[in-house]
Amino acid sequence: MVIYNALPRKEYERIFMCKTAKEIWDALLITQQGNSQVKDNKIDLLVQQYEQFTISEEESIDNGFARFNTIITSLKALDEGFSSKNYVRKFLRALHPKWRAKVTAIEESKDLTLLSLGELIGNLKVYEVIIKNDSEMVKEKKNKEDLLH
Repeated sequence: MVIYNALPRKEYERIFMCKTAKEIWDALLITQQGNSQVKDNKIDLLVQQYEQFTISEEESIDNGFARFNTIITSLKALDEGFSSKNYVRKFLRALHPKWRAKVTAIEESKDLTLLSLGELIGNLKVYEVIIKNDSEMVKEKKNKEDLLH
């Protein structure tokens, strides 16, 4: 009864004929994940997205991380995934080449096997603010020089 009462009406209609909690669970798994073939196809697609993941030059760390997090969360939901140190290394490799100096500094100063993805994102966001401020100062200086000429 607890399971029946916890489900939205649409889900309840799919499982109301089930007699045991196991039958309910199996029915919900199929409706949420699909059968094993559908699940395997979803995993294949997500692994491909994970492997091909890159962050463009204009994209912010927050936006890149949101896209990356969607992929890894979806993989975990399907009982598939990689280690957290793999996520850190993948995210560093996915960054645009303008980040190479920062990536090298992180690789040399931190033990990547102990660095969490959250710590990495925080570190990169600080650097992103610095890059943005530097870029704005250069633009202002150039504008002033253009006005003088």
